Amino acid sequence: MNTTQHTQHDAPGTTLRHEDGPAGDPEGQRPTGPGRKGPEGEGRPGPGGPPRSFFGFMIIITLAILLVMMLSSVGAGKQITYNEFENYWNEKQIVPESVKLSDTAITATLKQDDVSESTMTVRVPVNQASREYYAAQLNELTDGRVTNKPTSAWMNILFFFGPFVLIIVVLWFMISRSMRAAGGGGGMLGSFGKSRHKTLTKEMTGITFKDVAGIDEAKTEVTEIIEFLKNPKKFTRLGGRIPRGVLLMGEPGCGKTLLAKAIAGEADVPFFSISGSDFVEMFVGVGASRVRDLFKQAKDNAPCIIFLDEIDAVGRRRGGGYSQGGHDEREQTLNAILVEMDGFGSGDGVIVIAATNRGDVLDPALVRPGRFDRQIAVPLPDVKGRLDILKVHAKKVKLGPDVDMEKVARGTPMFSGADLAAIINEAAISATMLNKDFIEHEDLEEARDKVKFGRANKSRTREADENKLVAYHEAGHAVLQALLPDSDPLHKVTIIPRGSAGGATFSLPEKDRMGYSLKWLLATLKVMCGGRIAEAKAMDDVSSGASQDIMQATQLSRMMILDWGMSDRLGFIKYSGVDTREFSLGEREYSEETARVIDQEIRRLVDEAYAAATQLLAENWHKVDAVAQALLKYETLTADEVHKLMRGESLGKPTVADLLAADKPAKKFAPATPSGDAEPDLPGGAAPSPA
Repeated sequence: MNTTQHTQHDAPGTTLRHEDGPAGDPEGQRPTGPGRKGPEGEGRPGPGGPPRSFFGFMIIITLAILLVMMLSSVGAGKQITYNEFENYWNEKQIVPESVKLSDTAITATLKQDDVSESTMTVRVPVNQASREYYAAQLNELTDGRVTNKPTSAWMNILFFFGPFVLIIVVLWFMISRSMRAAGGGGGMLGSFGKSRHKTLTKEMTGITFKDVAGIDEAKTEVTEIIEFLKNPKKFTRLGGRIPRGVLLMGEPGCGKTLLAKAIAGEADVPFFSISGSDFVEMFVGVGASRVRDLFKQAKDNAPCIIFLDEIDAVGRRRGGGYSQGGHDEREQTLNAILVEMDGFGSGDGVIVIAATNRGDVLDPALVRPGRFDRQIAVPLPDVKGRLDILKVHAKKVKLGPDVDMEKVARGTPMFSGADLAAIINEAAISATMLNKDFIEHEDLEEARDKVKFGRANKSRTREADENKLVAYHEAGHAVLQALLPDSDPLHKVTIIPRGSAGGATFSLPEKDRMGYSLKWLLATLKVMCGGRIAEAKAMDDVSSGASQDIMQATQLSRMMILDWGMSDRLGFIKYSGVDTREFSLGEREYSEETARVIDQEIRRLVDEAYAAATQLLAENWHKVDAVAQALLKYETLTADEVHKLMRGESLGKPTVADLLAADKPAKKFAPATPSGDAEPDLPGGAAPSPA
């Protein structure tokens, strides 16, 4: 496995960084749920139409309004006493034909006056005990013109039982809706238990296998899955069965999600996509319920594909760590996934594809044969893969005639597909800001450095002493990089601040490194020590700028001792133990005496590298001084220029001040361009140095 390491001076100092690119582009998929028709045209009513429970709800509301109106109409009118009623009658203010006697009241209508055209109803309340008395009084008062209007038995029943019936109906409606939601997999939690997957089709993704490059082996394996779905009889003829699960494992940004989207674009079957974090909510049991709902819909739409992105969110090894509470909920979700995957029949036609960059923490029951039958590694691309990826992304931009994609691919070892896509995009943005008609090779070189290190701060000013310290620090790295035959070849060195760093030394690996040799590791340790040694000798002082160098040297030497067995005293034994990221406390399986030996061996490696680097720089101090003085003049030096200076030759090119002075009159006629000497044309395929 090859690596590209970066040395940067951190104003003042040296920074060594490894960064992963973005994991992929956000998906713009159209969400569909259990209420959307599937590809077969058979499904539940879509979300656009009115639900069936809506009509029942409206009927209940209407009955409630009518009941309220009926109850309110019973007590309508002005309430008066019987004596007042007699006065109205004697004064002939009551319409004779309007007098009515019911079981609850005496009602009548007053005559209209000349001022008001509206009528008014008066009401005298009565009860069963006084009804006979008021009936006799009314007959005598009105000469028998009163109308008896007894209340029906049904009305009495409605008045008495109506409110209770209304409450019962409302409660029944609410419970029935909850029960219907429970049938969809959510229990009494309703829609919380519904699966929140997205359904992808060929038209939605717009991505096919032609858009996937650099991972040919992984693409070949998933192509077999697509072929099985399209023509299952071709495989079952010899007794084979469809794989139940495919696990994609690889570093972030290598194309796992892109490969899944390409599968959705190639397969003519439903493609359900969901993230592992979408299973778990604040309620207990929701994750397992969503798993059951997802697999139920998948079986109803078989043959189909389920894609579980970032499955390590719910698929981590059970029983590890010290977490409580939500840990049990995650285990329930994992158990539901295990049961659903193991419950498939041979003819179900449902394939589960999962992606993760932490395959080492997955539960063994999840990755056993019969569940995830295939585990496909999606590695970082090699030089050929990087070239193919760059060509895919370069189709979307305009490239100039001087662009050499092979040089860019060779100079970007350990870059992921997402990093390479970012390089093309950043180069396009940079060329646009400079009003160029197309992307030039220098734009790609600058974009590569920007992706890994950050933007160059060319306007940043430093004090003379600080500038000198940075120059000698980077010169110490560069000279050791050029002198040590086992290190990667030097590419360029600069003291221009970039990102949070004050300078950087770049190397150009000759090939993709699949492993680390002891000679290369020892040479790398020496290069890491060069910055502190040079600045201490030149400034008669040390600074905190070498903090990243110290950290990287310590980590590298620790891995050499604990993981790679590169100590004669400790032998061919691994002491680093299990992955401690899964546990709250570190795990150590060796004695205190062994721990002391480990500390001594780590210290020995660093001390020997520091001593060897000190001696080598002392013997070649005139070369360090020449490179540092040139960096103060030109700010950036290529590998050829560094080698010239180390041979005692002069560069004979204009300084940064000369270029700025010559650029002033040209600004009237042409737009300003970046300082050419600060960032000279670089040989193609540059990569940062391992310092």
